[in-house]
Amino acid sequence: MPARPQKENAAQEHANECACNKVRKAARAITRMYDEVLRPSGLRITQFGILGITSGLQPITVSRLADETVTDRTTLARNLKLLEKMGLIDLHTGTDRRERVVVLTKKGREALAKAYPFWKEAQARVMNHLGRSDWESLRDGLSAITSLAHDE
Repeated sequence: MPARPQKENAAQEHANECACNKVRKAARAITRMYDEVLRPSGLRITQFGILGITSGLQPITVSRLADETVTDRTTLARNLKLLEKMGLIDLHTGTDRRERVVVLTKKGREALAKAYPFWKEAQARVMNHLGRSDWESLRDGLSAITSLAHDE
């Protein structure tokens, strides 16, 4: 059997060792699992995360919410538009008229409370699968990776 060309070896190494690909693949897999568990609540994990951060920091500017979620503003704007259409958040003009501020509505607080037990179930699945020690190592490693976004 002939040896693989150098380009194929490099491509295979990229596929097997690329930190970005590994993290993105894991993110897609865990997102699917959380979305499936959260389905009865009517929220997706991205929506749950946005509502949770908003709840803890409201009123919160769209810029700060983008920073907190490490989401580009265009993607966040699409998510916020949907959450506003669902009646879960209100968007207001901030003190700087160019800035938008996000707050949870009563319906948003109720949706978050309804989804929370489902989130806990998904979280428990992760904990049971990994174990406490591996989870803590993973959590710390992911936090370190996330900090790269703030080091730019």
